[in-house]
Amino acid sequence: MAITLDDVAKLAGVSRSAVSRTFTDGASVSLKMRRRVEKAASELGYSPNFLARSLTTRRTKLIGLVSDNFHNPLFLEIFDQFTRGLQNRGLRPLLVNLSVETDAESSARMLRQYSVDGVIVASSTLPPAFAKTFRDAGVPVVNSFGRYSSDPDMHIVGIDNIECGRMAAHALINRGYKNIGFMGGPEAATSTQDRFAGFQNELQKHPEARLSYSFAEAYSFDAGRKEMQRLLREASHAEAYFCGDDVLSIGALSAVEEMGLNVPKDIGIIGLNDMEMSSWQNINLTTIRQPVVQIINASIELMVSMLEKPDRYPEARVFPCTVIERGTLRAPQEN
Repeated sequence: MAITLDDVAKLAGVSRSAVSRTFTDGASVSLKMRRRVEKAASELGYSPNFLARSLTTRRTKLIGLVSDNFHNPLFLEIFDQFTRGLQNRGLRPLLVNLSVETDAESSARMLRQYSVDGVIVASSTLPPAFAKTFRDAGVPVVNSFGRYSSDPDMHIVGIDNIECGRMAAHALINRGYKNIGFMGGPEAATSTQDRFAGFQNELQKHPEARLSYSFAEAYSFDAGRKEMQRLLREASHAEAYFCGDDVLSIGALSAVEEMGLNVPKDIGIIGLNDMEMSSWQNINLTTIRQPVVQIINASIELMVSMLEKPDRYPEARVFPCTVIERGTLRAPQEN
């Protein structure tokens, strides 16, 4: 039979309410009483029923962790960091896959049915309407990897994708590439739009450079490989590509090598994210590092603060990125 609160109270020689206070965050209980109750609970093997307690406290400690890009290996790293970080704060992540969801309102209703205390939208491809709908439903929300705004109407944590586009263009120009391509992710994704805008704006400063662009169906290996295969069938493909994402870049790299071409001798590639496999010896991808750990820690910090102070004024936190030199671009030219 399951050990109950009454069993612990009886062994500890205290009231039932004393046991309840011991296992309630922020409740007043003396150190002597706490040790007495915890000793009895340990002897009996008692664990508090947090779901039952939530009926009284109206706090489930459930945090909806929402995303739509489960085909991208980067998100395995992101979910690992998020789930461990939330659990270390005494919160319980509820992973929600919105890969085929198009209705923000139904997603908000679903999460409210689970009585989540907050929602972290961990996506650069979900439309901003999703995060806004959660907010309008009265659920504390943080949009991680979201589109930067100088005047946000919700908490946003991520990078400046326009600046990342400029960095990629500068890296290619600095290596003497003239015929330059942008191979982005889904055209509707704000991350794709901003990376392309920054890339295009920087290249316009260099009239000697010629820009071509295209978009893959998704941020995935297969989509990157398929789009690069299409580009390589054209006689005038670019001599270097900013693929806009590491997993797209790795798919593109596979297509280039399958055609018997050499990277970086025949075609240069630069990605974005610096996910773990990008550094593998057989990939060795030159890329722009997105500081994923810092973004996740800041997102969790903001969520915890919102649970304590729901009316906290929204802010945007933007983290700088850096170019990681590896082997898929030729060496920079000497000035």
